[in-house]
Amino acid sequence: MATRGLADVVAAETRLSEVRGEEGRLIYGGYEIQDLAARTTYEEVCHLLWYDELPTATELAGLRARLEHGLAVDARAFGLLRLAPRETHPMTVLRTAISGLGCWDADAEDGSLEANGRKAIRLTAQIITLTAAIARLQSGREPVAPRAGLGLAANFLYMLNGREADDVSVRAMDVAFILHAEHGMNASTFAARVAAGTLADMHGAVTAAVATLKGPLHGGANEGVMRMLLSIGSVDAAAAWVRAALERGERIMGFGHRVYRTLDPRAPILRDLAGQMSARDGAARWLQISDRVQQVMREEMERRGKRVYPNVDFFSAPVYSTLGIPTALFTNVFACARMAGWTAHVIEQQRENRLIRPASAYTGRGLRTVMPIAERG
Repeated sequence: MATRGLADVVAAETRLSEVRGEEGRLIYGGYEIQDLAARTTYEEVCHLLWYDELPTATELAGLRARLEHGLAVDARAFGLLRLAPRETHPMTVLRTAISGLGCWDADAEDGSLEANGRKAIRLTAQIITLTAAIARLQSGREPVAPRAGLGLAANFLYMLNGREADDVSVRAMDVAFILHAEHGMNASTFAARVAAGTLADMHGAVTAAVATLKGPLHGGANEGVMRMLLSIGSVDAAAAWVRAALERGERIMGFGHRVYRTLDPRAPILRDLAGQMSARDGAARWLQISDRVQQVMREEMERRGKRVYPNVDFFSAPVYSTLGIPTALFTNVFACARMAGWTAHVIEQQRENRLIRPASAYTGRGLRTVMPIAERG
């Protein structure tokens, strides 16, 4: 029997993360997401995903040094960015650039565990440099080189805005990266593992993941949330806007999840970050609109005998906007965070590889005989 969308089909075993949808829990390598978001950095989570342990202080220092070195991008990759018209979606440019990196990586065709580990570190750093450069080039500015001594989150904001961010902003960006780093067998991760299962190189596998993440039913949802907030415009307009959209049968972006049957555990963490950012920056507008939308959605769904909860995209939009990240770049930021998870899955897939080749249920016509072309009606 065919299962549409492969719902509930177990496609692989993994040690990387566990999504307990009925309970609203997300666990990386045995650690609850709330614990990781409160007590670790993104670099520590990268170490956990790649090596199955949180690092010691010495290990963390070594990994940070390798990631900082990995921020450097071959000048020819910047040439690819410059070729793209400014109006090109940033994820389209990123997809091309990530694939292009494979042309200039000395380990590109080496599929050994050691080489894949080196590429995972480089790609996780390089995607941050590329994303910041895409944003600057599309706004008519030149890319900014990474600064020594800054972590990945701090360097991203520095390369994006051309100045060092304050501690509150850096911590918000770092936590956002942690929350998006890994999430089970989602669509983009599955795409990466399918490619990796053919023994395709790591650059090819993560390019497949980037292409998949671009879809509005996956990573592109956070852009939809921000466009919704912009369309609503004010707290006073939120209730009427939501009710009118529901009456038209439209989907309210940022609500519901394919896996979670209760509150997405990442959403309240981002809600707290949005509150901190809004209070500090005086940009409370987006959070106030978001809270009102959430309230109206709860009321409307209860009236209809349903329950729907905000997901990670719903509150990532006001956080990213307050950090000065352009709406069109939101999905790229998602990709920056998820690169650690994608590369960890590629390594895991190829460690004990088996080609992923599901069957299909044929629903076409019965057997037919080819007629001469002159006799075809």
